[in-house]
Amino acid sequence: MRLLRSVLSPVLIVVALATSAAAQDRIKVGEFASLTGGNASFGQSSHKGTQLAIEAINAAGGVLGKNLQLITEDDQSLAGQPATIVQKFIAEDKVVAVLGEVASSKSLEAAPICQQNHIPMISPASTNPKVTEVGDYIFRICFIDPFQGTVMAKFALAQGWKKVAVLTDVKQDYSVGLADFFVKYFTAHGGEIVKEQKYSTGDKDFKPQLTSLKGAQPDAIFVPGYYAEVALIGKQARLLGLKVPLLGGDGWVGDSLLKVAGNSLDGSFFSCHFSAEDKSPAVQDFVAKFRARYQETPDDMAALGYDSAMILAEAIKRAGTTEGDKLRDAIAATKNHPGITGNITLDAQRNAAKPAVILTIRDGGFKFQETVAP
Repeated sequence: MRLLRSVLSPVLIVVALATSAAAQDRIKVGEFASLTGGNASFGQSSHKGTQLAIEAINAAGGVLGKNLQLITEDDQSLAGQPATIVQKFIAEDKVVAVLGEVASSKSLEAAPICQQNHIPMISPASTNPKVTEVGDYIFRICFIDPFQGTVMAKFALAQGWKKVAVLTDVKQDYSVGLADFFVKYFTAHGGEIVKEQKYSTGDKDFKPQLTSLKGAQPDAIFVPGYYAEVALIGKQARLLGLKVPLLGGDGWVGDSLLKVAGNSLDGSFFSCHFSAEDKSPAVQDFVAKFRARYQETPDDMAALGYDSAMILAEAIKRAGTTEGDKLRDAIAATKNHPGITGNITLDAQRNAAKPAVILTIRDGGFKFQETVAP
């Protein structure tokens, strides 16, 4: 047995050294996303875009002579999971940066940990203003709710809808914030909020709230929630004879929205970040590559995931290092990045200044309506 050990030891040493060398040739990046649970459509889509970007970066030679290694963890759409995952990323995986999350409440849970440890975090799609207010290591590449809420309020007024009702998910920071910004702009510019009702994530029966809203006779109903509940709200609204347009934000994006809602959301409108119908060469090239890789059409969460990884890679190149403070400074200096979701410039608050896209729902699909500049 002693002889066997002495023979194997050099081999084991060589393997250990080779493994260590291979690890040093990779730059580890953590990604947390809702791959299962109530927000799984968001997380799966964002992850696919992020993964596609990492593959493209590595195929082009990586960054600083090294490949990026994406370490992805599923937060299961559950509170408590993001904090646990990000602590693991930092303590065990030794990541240089974190990508995620889509849901603002999940990002708000993880952000303080990244900030405390000087690990840059880039959210692809958390729109609540509080996310980047956590600290100077926290970034986002999407527009924020004050802009998104204002866009939808302006759109409603432009359509001649002067009386609007609001149905808010009180369990989601995203929904509460977006409703607040919509109401402020809408009422300050001549609109009237005729009724407000609330619900909670996971609810299935919205008929009491919808019956109350119907009685107020609104021209439209603003529903700044997530796709799972919005799909049911759309169906139940039509069953109750509520035929006015429903309006929403980017939380509506999800492949199950129309599968569940059917044609009940036809004639509705929502703001988002991207349209696969955009004819620009960059967008169509991305759409073609995404379809070839995943056999499906990308939505804006996929495009935002792709952009977040690309912005991180470009920042690492410009920094010339993965050291936390220098990488933070390089991300903060992002200007006119030619993203799939538009040219991205990060402002002093580490938020992206970029246009919004308004889509309508018609004939069982999302159709481009208009682009609104910041």
